[in-house]
Amino acid sequence: MFTLTCNILPKVTRPTIIRATMESSDLNTTVTYQNILMMRHGDRIDQIDPLWLDTAARPWDPPLVQDGMVRAFRTGQRIRSQIQFPIHRVFVSPFIRCVQTASEVVNALSAVDLDPNATSSKDVFSIDKSKLKVSIEFGLGEMLNTISIKPEIVPKDRKFEFLISDLEAIFPEGMVEHNAFPAYKEMPQWGETVQECTDRFLCVVRTLADKYPSENLLLVTHGEGVRTTFATYKEVDVYDIEYCACAELRRQVSSQDGSTKAGHFEVITSLGQSGIKYH
Repeated sequence: MFTLTCNILPKVTRPTIIRATMESSDLNTTVTYQNILMMRHGDRIDQIDPLWLDTAARPWDPPLVQDGMVRAFRTGQRIRSQIQFPIHRVFVSPFIRCVQTASEVVNALSAVDLDPNATSSKDVFSIDKSKLKVSIEFGLGEMLNTISIKPEIVPKDRKFEFLISDLEAIFPEGMVEHNAFPAYKEMPQWGETVQECTDRFLCVVRTLADKYPSENLLLVTHGEGVRTTFATYKEVDVYDIEYCACAELRRQVSSQDGSTKAGHFEVITSLGQSGIKYH
């Protein structure tokens, strides 16, 4: 059994859109905004080279191709230059394509004197390690059913195992937080339904946001995670999620005398074209 640290979310009601910072009549109350970016990984090798599956040791866990690395890095550059808030913390699915994506984005966000002509983390020579922290989050993993993973490449024991220390080593030294609060302490079980997966992704967003209400988060995950989050909070039907697409969420957070109260999330578009198609 997997461990779930939050309850299933109720149906999300569409929030009132807030366009400006609010002032409180109570001088002891501080009103701020928390921002969440939910991002899909970059271009995966099995979609570019189907023959890769024939010799892969872990065919269910394809890495990025070089174009995927470049796309992820450039998305990080775009986030850095276009959003009006800092990213404090990054949570990432343990699948290698997501970890590689997150590493490229983290390098772009944390580079000192970033060269505008840089195309990947290989062009980054100095990192500001104080910029943000990174953690692996099992709850952001791929939807574990035959819709997302072909049954012939699923592990025979139905267990999706990851060597976390190797994944953490992909990130710049000193930026991984090993003791961060997880929404899921282990991988979900194989065979989850689409609704169970939807509940999982929404649970992860709410749990991590509530745990770190004063921080802006980047969650690097899979297409289904971005689709579910965007569709739920914008109340639309999503039919396509591009590689490195981002769903942007924002909510109001009020703090008074040591207690915190958070509002509903709304979808915003500070990054312009999100890579999400819907109707």
